[in-house]
Amino acid sequence: MRLGAEFAGPAVAIIKHTNPCGCAVSEAGVLTAYRMARETDPVSAFGGIVAINRPVDAELGREMSETFLECVIAPSYAPEALTILAGKKNLRLLAYDFSAAAARERRGEGALELRSVSGGFLVQARDMVTSAATDAKVVSKRAPSESELNDLDFAWRVAKHIKSNAIVFCRGGRTLGVGAGQMSRVDSVRIAVAKARSSLVGSVLASDAFFPFRDGVDEAAKAGASAIVQPGGSLRDEEVIAAADEYGIAMILTGERHFRH
Repeated sequence: MRLGAEFAGPAVAIIKHTNPCGCAVSEAGVLTAYRMARETDPVSAFGGIVAINRPVDAELGREMSETFLECVIAPSYAPEALTILAGKKNLRLLAYDFSAAAARERRGEGALELRSVSGGFLVQARDMVTSAATDAKVVSKRAPSESELNDLDFAWRVAKHIKSNAIVFCRGGRTLGVGAGQMSRVDSVRIAVAKARSSLVGSVLASDAFFPFRDGVDEAAKAGASAIVQPGGSLRDEEVIAAADEYGIAMILTGERHFRH
């Protein structure tokens, strides 16, 4: 739900085992966004949770009914969509006000979250901040283009909601490949590349935390990425930036780390 609230425009996120396996935004509407998000990883979308930040109409309801889903979350449902989806066995339909959720985020409400530990609970600050990519520092010789910046901003917002180590390739307002929860960052890059169903040439990459070595950039370049957003802060930042320059990759540093656990 929080991922859907990241975007002002029509957006769809498909979640599987608490990780986004697809996400997209589209001014054409949420039906297009749903198709784009599902195309990222249709196998993982099976049995997933779909979060939609706009009302569900009949056409979208019919299309979603063609895939086995566990849950759909949206602000509201058209009567025909509700009839179609209610006929699906074991499908849970939830109403959620994404606009109100986004407003709460801006006000800083719900800044603490709980994690269970043996014998008690851990109370920790929630990752609330997502600065726009346009505010990030360009550290490479080449600055990102306007279209790359738009995709970098989208990718950075998606990476916030992927379990660390998190890597996401995006292009055109949609995810292309997601690598989540790996013990090494370079393995997350390789998994994201392996999961991609379409070419990654000209895509952008977001990393939720810094690259400890240049190998992640090497793998991203091999896949065809043209721009990278990451927090920076590694002892080897200079080496990582130099690698980006070797490949002509634009790199921006946000100075903020997501690192979701």
